[in-house]
Amino acid sequence: MPGDLHLLQLDPGDFFSSSELARTARYERFLRIDIVLSTLASIAVLLVLVRRAPRLARDTGLGPIGAGLIVGMIILIALWAVDLPFAIALRWWDRRHGLATGPWIEWLVDPWAELGGAVAFVMLQIAVLMAFARRFPRNWWLAVTPVFLTLALVFVVVSPYLLAFGVDRPQSPELRADIQRLERSEHVEGTPVDVEKVSDMTKEANAFTTGLGPTTRVVLWDTLLDGRFSAGEVRFVIAHELGHVAHRHLWKGLGWSALFAFPITFFLARVTRRRGGLGDPGVLPYGFLVLVLLNIALAPVGNVVSRRFESEADWSALKATRDPASGRGLFEEFSKTSLEQPNPPTWAYIYFDTHPTIMQRIAMTDAWKER
Repeated sequence: MPGDLHLLQLDPGDFFSSSELARTARYERFLRIDIVLSTLASIAVLLVLVRRAPRLARDTGLGPIGAGLIVGMIILIALWAVDLPFAIALRWWDRRHGLATGPWIEWLVDPWAELGGAVAFVMLQIAVLMAFARRFPRNWWLAVTPVFLTLALVFVVVSPYLLAFGVDRPQSPELRADIQRLERSEHVEGTPVDVEKVSDMTKEANAFTTGLGPTTRVVLWDTLLDGRFSAGEVRFVIAHELGHVAHRHLWKGLGWSALFAFPITFFLARVTRRRGGLGDPGVLPYGFLVLVLLNIALAPVGNVVSRRFESEADWSALKATRDPASGRGLFEEFSKTSLEQPNPPTWAYIYFDTHPTIMQRIAMTDAWKER
């Protein structure tokens, strides 16, 4: 983006009715309260496990790493169980506001395959961490961090294959032609753009970029193509996602992860060493607790990076489509279809928002138009 770009402070009342602003504020207030309570409940569960895990580890009768895997599984099950009521509350809230569709049983069953993969991934990390922590009690973080970063890289590269059976190529010839033109405009020719069916679970519209290198692709939710958004607004979304590809945001995101990973694991090693180190399976809940607290503390920093990437992708979309009116219409529509609050409270913006606010994004379309 231009270094001298200045966004005006727009009044949400000039773009949305008072009833729309009140509805989005009420909807997101519930979400924030639910997330905060879920986080506090997770911390409380971890505090209980910190006290009981040493005895649990001894009672397994297994070796240190075997006991660590059992304790790790108990931690994951406990965190899932304590979060479930809050997830149900969010689902109920979405259904009440017409954002969620489909039967409850499908909502409960569908994520199990993904959840199983996540659990296996965490179990692998625990085994690697404990093996190195027992061999190098003081400096295990120097060896473990590159391993974890490599695992993260592999996961990002292969993640598009996990979507292979749930996506299809766009059926509309006009949409395929628009995609090709936008790829040429953003110099990312050959980037696959697929459509994922989610309309049986949600009415919200979204899109995302996934993969790295040869596996990079853009995925559009089919709810984006159900007629609520104009052709120009859909083109803007595609251009935004291709902007992420053009600016190598996924690679840069991994770079930021690497930058933070070493000091985080160093801090984790030093703090947990006071209780015996992570080579001891009974210390694992304490390690999880430290990571949760670190994640809360560092969330604002990660959000700043994410918002920068999203702003760059918006600017890239404006340059590629040369259609600020569609960009503005898209952002206004997002507030209606996803009940996103146009101008959230500052504290919520700092801690929760990975994207610029609706008003900031509208202001960017005005700034581009003036230039």
